[in-house]
Amino acid sequence: MQDIFTYTMLLSIISFTVASSFTPGPNNIMLLSSGLTFGYKRTLGHIFGIVIGFPLMVIAVGFGVGAIFERYPLIYSILKVAGILYLLWMAWHIAKSKGDISIAKEKNNKPFTFIQISLFQWVNPKAWIMAVTATTSFTTAGDYFFMQVLIIALTYSLVCLASSHMWVLGGVFLQKFISNESRVRIFNISMALLLVLSIVPILFE
Repeated sequence: MQDIFTYTMLLSIISFTVASSFTPGPNNIMLLSSGLTFGYKRTLGHIFGIVIGFPLMVIAVGFGVGAIFERYPLIYSILKVAGILYLLWMAWHIAKSKGDISIAKEKNNKPFTFIQISLFQWVNPKAWIMAVTATTSFTTAGDYFFMQVLIIALTYSLVCLASSHMWVLGGVFLQKFISNESRVRIFNISMALLLVLSIVPILFE
C-alpha cells in the first residue's frame, strides 16, 4: 500500500473525501428531505444510488472521461444543460412531496430510485468537482495510477455510506419536530429552493 500511496497521502484522501461528502450539496439536501418524507427504509435505494453510483463515476473520470470533455467541450456543455434541467426536475419532485408523513409512506408517493440517483451523479455539479479534484490531486502517472483511482473510489464509497446515513437519519430525526402536513411541506419546499440555489455556481462557471 505504501508503494501506491504514502500514509500522508492516504490521510489527505480520507480528509478530502470526508469533508466533501459530509458537507451540504444536492445529494445531501435530497437525502435529508427523503429521510423526513419517506423514512429510512424507503430511502435505501437513494443511499445506494450514491454509494455505488458516485464511485463508479470517479473511476470513469479517472480512466479518461474528464479528458474527453476537455477535448470535446460541446459534450460537457450539453451535459451541463442536462444537469441543470435534471436538478430543476428533482427540486420540483421534492417540492411537491406530500406533507403528511403517513401519506408520504404510501406507495403512490415514491422516493427517488437507485437508478435515478445513480444517473444523477453524472449531472450533479458538486459530484463532478469532487471526482475531478480527487483524481487529479491524489494520483500520479505511472504503474500505480489505476490502482490509485480504485482506492479513491473505494474510499468514497465507504465515506458516502456513512455521510448518506447521517443525512437520512437527520431527516428521520426531524420527523419528531416536523410532523404535520404544513410543516413538512414548508421544509420540502425549502429543500427544493436550496437545490435550485446550488445551480447558481454552474450558471456563472
